[in-house]
Amino acid sequence: MSIPLFNSIASWILKKRFHQIELFLKYPSEVQTEVLTHLLAVAKDTEVGRKYMFGEIGSYATFADRVPVVRYEDMEPLIERVRLGEDNVFWPTHIKWFAKSSGTTNAKSKFIPVSTESLEDCHFKAGKDMLSLYFNNNEGSKLFNGKSLRLGGSKELYHDHNTSFGDLSAIIIDNMPFWAEMSSTPSHKVSLMSEWEHKLSAIVEETIREDVTSLAGVPSWMLVLLNEVLEKTGKTHLFEIWENLEVYFHGGVSFKPYREQYERILPRKSFRYYEIYNASEGFFAIQDRNDSNELLLMLDYGIFYEFIPMDVYDTPNEKVIPIWEVELDKNYAIVITTNAGLWRYLIGDTVRFTSINPYRIKVTGRTKHHINVFGEEIIIENAEQALQKACQKTGAEIIDYTAGPIFMEGKEKGAHEWLIEFRKQPEDLDVFTDIMDNALKALNSDYEAKRYNNITLNKPTVHRARKNLFYDWLKKYNKLGGQHKIPRLSSNRHYLEELLAMDKE
Repeated sequence: MSIPLFNSIASWILKKRFHQIELFLKYPSEVQTEVLTHLLAVAKDTEVGRKYMFGEIGSYATFADRVPVVRYEDMEPLIERVRLGEDNVFWPTHIKWFAKSSGTTNAKSKFIPVSTESLEDCHFKAGKDMLSLYFNNNEGSKLFNGKSLRLGGSKELYHDHNTSFGDLSAIIIDNMPFWAEMSSTPSHKVSLMSEWEHKLSAIVEETIREDVTSLAGVPSWMLVLLNEVLEKTGKTHLFEIWENLEVYFHGGVSFKPYREQYERILPRKSFRYYEIYNASEGFFAIQDRNDSNELLLMLDYGIFYEFIPMDVYDTPNEKVIPIWEVELDKNYAIVITTNAGLWRYLIGDTVRFTSINPYRIKVTGRTKHHINVFGEEIIIENAEQALQKACQKTGAEIIDYTAGPIFMEGKEKGAHEWLIEFRKQPEDLDVFTDIMDNALKALNSDYEAKRYNNITLNKPTVHRARKNLFYDWLKKYNKLGGQHKIPRLSSNRHYLEELLAMDKE
């Protein structure tokens, strides 16, 4: 089959899916209720299903009353049994794959179950939907005339007890449908290489010979790869290498700190950026409009969504609500029930709804990744916006950062301490700090109140990190590539102290 013919057929198939998407846009509550009903029916004879009498649950209210909200630590004993080969514990079909994820909150590895249903009806379906939405918005796209440069994790798959575990990206690549394999680069062999730095060189060698029309991967690691491509070829921008490049599908970390750097190496106004929101536990949301900063929550992937308002999260007044009760511009922790047997599972991410017709969101951070030592409630969304403003006004560029509290001691007031690695240094770090501080005040009234006349918080302390500090920290813990990321904010000093010590080495 010729590439242009494949392009035409693929476009036609993907556009047909758009009509199904329109169904949950019109009837979101009904579609979500149907998802929950189906999940309960499928799993009613599992160990968990019998324990909570899934077969007798006839409403959301009964489900919410009967089944507790859980964290990974609560499910770990059950997951370990399934990893050892036991079936029908929390999902009826055999679970062969587990996505290994430590995130940034816990050094201990997590093994997230990935069922055949979640792989096919969530992750692969989302990949097709990502393209479907893009094609729907860009009629003249020639995406399939070339290949997608995909950048996944650097972990190979490991086999144990007749189950497999590894990065989610490795599981997806290992099971990729033929149509996706045909249209992707680098090769299967290179994509699954385990050593990041050797893999990086191999990807560069393979991809510079291809006609790359799209990019897909985490912004921080993709930028490292693209800069390697430019250095290897001696070119000044990527269109000199891949003339037909038209879109970058990105996710995993906020794009704000990296946008200007991408725009410099992709200097074409027609170039598109499309954000996605996925994790080891599932694929949740996709940017559905050109030039938007909102993500459409995908409601028919076998995932039932619930939300905990962050103002009552982890308090005696905590409450969990379904999607039809959410409000605009409130910060929520996400709770998911999935077709891989995660029942009312708290994934640790927070979102804010920007629209409820249809349901569109912005990812605001992590339940554990914020600073709230003094009642200031600084979340990652606040930090990213404040840093972006400081960079715009000073001409600085950021590679990575982390921040934590300076605790009160005696009569000394508290503060926030920031460690920032700059690609381009601000001329005056004090000016940069003042702009960031004032931006945080404008964005967050709690922070502003604590900073008023230094009543509780002094001005932030900002340090310039040495070159490659954060890269070296990730390398030390074998976390180069893939979804691995720097812990941005913390209410303790664990990460900050460790990085500050490395900064002096």
